[in-house]
Amino acid sequence: MSISNSAGSDDESPSIDDKILDAAAELVTVLGKRVQLAEIARRAGVSRPTVYRRWPDVRAVIGSLLTREIMRTVERTPRSGEDRAGLVEWIVDVAVQLRDHPVLGGLLRDGDLLAEYVVQRLGTSQRTLLTLLREAVETGQRGGTVRPGEPVQLAAMVLLITQSTVQSHRMVADLLPETAWRSELALALNGYLRP
Repeated sequence: MSISNSAGSDDESPSIDDKILDAAAELVTVLGKRVQLAEIARRAGVSRPTVYRRWPDVRAVIGSLLTREIMRTVERTPRSGEDRAGLVEWIVDVAVQLRDHPVLGGLLRDGDLLAEYVVQRLGTSQRTLLTLLREAVETGQRGGTVRPGEPVQLAAMVLLITQSTVQSHRMVADLLPETAWRSELALALNGYLRP
C-alpha cells in the first residue's frame, strides 16, 4: 500500500499546509497542549484565517500533524522480510521511532490531548496502520508464519499491544531498559502471531 506524503520534494518549497504543520510541530515539542492557533500562524508566517480555512481549531491541526508524523515514520522504516520475523522487527522499529519522536513525545507529556487520538477514536493514521498490518498479517498467513485468524482482528490487537507499549514506556523505563523494551515487545508480538 502506498502512503501519500504531502511534503514537497527537495525541488519544491513546502506547501502552506506543511508550513503550518511544521510550525505546530516546533511548538508542540516545547509547549505540548498549550499551543495556540495564533502562535502556529505566526510561526508559519501566515494569517489566522489561512489556518482556519484548513482546520477548525488547534486540535484539528494537531490531529493532522500526528497523522503526518506517524505516516512519515512508517514510510521511512523498511521491512526486512514478509514473514512474521520481518513483520515483528518492522513493528518494533516503528514503535521505537514513534516512542522517541519529538512531536509525539510532546503530545505524550500531555496525555489528555493525545488521548483523543489514540484512545477515544480511530484516527486516520491508525486506520492506515491497521490496513498495513492487515496486509502484512495476510501475507504472513499465506506464508505460514502467522497464525490463522481474522486478519483485521489480529491487526487490531497488534496495534493495541504496540500502541500501549509506546504510550506507557516512560512509566516502566527503569524496569525495561532499551534492549529489554525492544526484546519484550518483540516476544509479545511473536507470541501472539506465532502459528
